Amino acid sequence: MTAARHIRLCVPVCVRDASGLRGAIARSAEVGDMIELRLDCLADDAQLARATGELPALFRERARPFILTFRAPAQGGHQTADTQRRASFQTADTERRARFWAENFSPGDERADYADLELDLCEFLAAEESRRAAQLLDWNKVICSHHDFAGLPCDLEDLFARMLRTPARILKFAVRADDITDCLPVLSLLERARREGRECIAVAMGEAGLLTRVLAPARGAFLTFGALTREQSTAPGQTTAHELRSLYRVQRINEQTQIMGLVGSPVSHSISPHLHNAAFDAHGLDAVYIPFEVGDARAFLRRMAHPRTRELVWNLRGLSVTAPHKSAVISELDSIELAAREIGAVNTIVVEGDALRGHNTDAAAALVPLAGQLNLRDARVAIIGAGGAARAVLWSLREAGAHASLFARDPERARATAENFDAGCHPLDGARFADFDLVINTTPLGTRGAREDKTAATSAQLRGARAAYDLVYNPRETRFMREARAAGCEIVVGGLAMLVGQAAAQFKLWTGHDAPLAIMTAAAETQMSEAEVKS
Repeated sequence: MTAARHIRLCVPVCVRDASGLRGAIARSAEVGDMIELRLDCLADDAQLARATGELPALFRERARPFILTFRAPAQGGHQTADTQRRASFQTADTERRARFWAENFSPGDERADYADLELDLCEFLAAEESRRAAQLLDWNKVICSHHDFAGLPCDLEDLFARMLRTPARILKFAVRADDITDCLPVLSLLERARREGRECIAVAMGEAGLLTRVLAPARGAFLTFGALTREQSTAPGQTTAHELRSLYRVQRINEQTQIMGLVGSPVSHSISPHLHNAAFDAHGLDAVYIPFEVGDARAFLRRMAHPRTRELVWNLRGLSVTAPHKSAVISELDSIELAAREIGAVNTIVVEGDALRGHNTDAAAALVPLAGQLNLRDARVAIIGAGGAARAVLWSLREAGAHASLFARDPERARATAENFDAGCHPLDGARFADFDLVINTTPLGTRGAREDKTAATSAQLRGARAAYDLVYNPRETRFMREARAAGCEIVVGGLAMLVGQAAAQFKLWTGHDAPLAIMTAAAETQMSEAEVKS
């Protein structure tokens, strides 16, 4: 059994006015184990001078360890009102930068616990120490850092070797992940640093890098960063300290923790982590569910998920699959249940031994929201969309004895899907649904975010239909649902009950336990309510 590690959650403080430092530090200390003072966020040189004058008092009063940071613009420093002079100060004149740290991180009691210095400055100061034969910094407290906001650097190996040649005890890499597989070389740095006797902070920035923020501490990272609020994040993809602590329970994750996740793009809007993590907690399971922003699903399964080919050692137990990958994953699976094979879409993957097994829990859950409201036998049903969700709905409607018709932007491409389930196929443009008992939207139009103001059908198209059902669950009231109410539909339902139903079936497949439906539903409703308040 691996000894438990102390997981450090660091909250960055980034304010423009020095007068706001104390308040921000106090709020950050309530949720974080460490605090990073980002002096590069200050508005101008006057605010910087005021802040540095207050540093000794702030250090004396601190309730949490401090990391002092004054990031150069080229390494992600905030460009402010005094951009030209600050940029010159932080990049062109290395000696002046060195003097800043000599003045604010010199030996003594009234200083930060750690200092974050860029790699080039570490190299300069190490050379100065060698030339002067005198120690300028306490390198045991120095974080030697490199940031790349453009992507994964092609010279990562060389950068790591350069860092190892500095005296800094803690090495930090923060690079942008364009796809989740970019997390692999980032996480590998943790083990390499450990072999060299160094501490390491390894962060993949962006939505695709979230798993590094959640899992890196359990893999030996010195710390992980969490913002006080999403609006106060200091790097792309930086989640909040509250989410890391309460949703992902980062301080309880260890090498044995079972990992489940959501494979899709985009996934940041999903409330599935709230459902599953609440269910794991209710059962007392050592498990966590994380959204995985995946561009290439087949590469992800080969390199990170499949037990026989993956490059990451982790206790991955199962995956949810959402748009646009429900069909793409099939070729990488070892077996697929009959319903999923007939549907041609997989929304659930179970890791069993050295194999990946595919399932579709959407089909069984698809009609749950209509139970008791509408008799589907011989009902005339229109399905809008022709993706994986549409196929699951078509399969369920066929099992229920309904008469289905598929409506798509490109009916020629959708025709084969319709024929597979004995359904008609029609163009969506200009469609009218007055002759239908039920209209179901299976497209992502209306999902919270960029497409929230979109709808798959207008009130004019829906007028005359008895019922309307939107598989979109976030927001709770979509534009499609509003259009249906305006059209006079008797029954209008959203997709939240289906989301909970399919998630409960996934939970059972992954854990063998019956899902706590009431707890999962409550978690979903809470999250939806909070999202509505924020919007």
